[in-house]
Amino acid sequence: MDRVRVYVDGFNLYFGLRAKHGRRLHWLDLEKLATSLLKPSQRLERVVYFTARVRNDPPAEQRQSDYIDALTAHCSRLTLLDGRYQAKTRHCRACGSRWTVYEEKETDVNIAVSLIEDAVTDRFDMALLVSADSDLCPAVKALKRLRPDKRIIAAFPPSRSSGELRRVVDGAFTIGDAKLRQSQLPDAVTTPAGIVLRRPARWS
Repeated sequence: MDRVRVYVDGFNLYFGLRAKHGRRLHWLDLEKLATSLLKPSQRLERVVYFTARVRNDPPAEQRQSDYIDALTAHCSRLTLLDGRYQAKTRHCRACGSRWTVYEEKETDVNIAVSLIEDAVTDRFDMALLVSADSDLCPAVKALKRLRPDKRIIAAFPPSRSSGELRRVVDGAFTIGDAKLRQSQLPDAVTTPAGIVLRRPARWS
C-alpha cells in the first residue's frame, strides 16, 4: 500500500472554513478527515498540523488551546508543529497613532522543510498537502527534483484554490463539505489527564 503523509496548513484551512461555513466546522478531526481523503490502496502514516498560537486575545487563545489539546488527545497519528506570531507596530500617518498587530510567521517554511525532509528520508510515497498557498510552489518543485518518484497532491480547503500550485503538483481537488461535516471531533474529548474538553459554544 502507498504510504501517505498529510500536511495541514492550519491557517489556510481555518480561514477557508471560516469563509464558507463560519465557525461551525472548526472542531475538525484532522486524522479522520485525512483518512476519508485516501483510496483503499493507501495507508495514512501521519498527519502533520502546522499552526501558531494566537496572541493577545484570551478567548481565542482558550478556544485554540482546547481544540489543539482535544485534537492531540483524540488523534494517535498526529504531529503538531508550531510557528509563531510576530508583533509589529503600525502607525497612522494622518493622526500619528500607533498600534500593535500580530503576523503569523514560519508556517510556510515549516511545511516546506518537512515536505522535503520527509521525501528525501523516504517517509512517504505520496504527500497530501492541505493548502492552497502558492508560496509552497518552490518547495514542491525542489521535492520533485530531489525525489521525482514521490507524488504530491493538493487538497484545497473550502473557498481556497491556487492555479500556480495546481500546475506543480501531481493532482489537486477541493475538499468536499460532506467530508468536513463527517469529520468532526466528538463534542467532548477526554485527555489522558482526565480533563474533558468541549466544543466551544461559538463553534456550534
